[in-house]
This record gives sequence, C-alpha cells and structure tokens, in this order.
Amino acid sequence: MKFVAEINVMPKKELLDPQGKAVKMGLKHLHIDNVKDVRIGKHIVLTLEAASSQEAREIVDNACQKLLANVIMEDYSFEIRELQESLKQ
Repeated sequence: MKFVAEINVMPKKELLDPQGKAVKMGLKHLHIDNVKDVRIGKHIVLTLEAASSQEAREIVDNACQKLLANVIMEDYSFEIRELQESLKQ
C-alpha cells in the first residue's frame, strides 16, 4: 500500500528561534503589529510504501528520529494517510 506522511518539524518551545524573530521584526516594519510570536519550522511530505499503516508510522518515526529532525533542538509531529490511486479508465 502507498501512504503519504505529512511531517512538521519545529524548534523546541524553550529554544530561541532567530528566523522567527527576524520574520516578526519584518512584519512589524510592515506595520503588521498584531503578531505576537513567529516560529519557523519545516514541513516535509513523504510518499512511501508499507504493508500497513502501523508499518508506515514506524518508518516515518524512524526517519524523523534519525534524519529529518534534530531531536535535541526540534520537536516533530506527523500524520499519515493511505494514498488512493486514481482509477484507470
């Protein structure tokens, strides 16, 4: 079966986010003053093959822990859905 995983990787809340601070200052210079905080992260979409949704979850979690996120400085979350193939006519 084919699955699509949508992964969000964000800096841990207790760490400073220099990119977020720069964007917040840029918004302020544009007179967009209602923004209280900005956090910049990564959004990753993986398409993968697995025998089950549980196996797909294990593959994605392993990829996040070993490559996609720096677990010391970043948190990650993901959602997995089965990819529906279009019917051939």
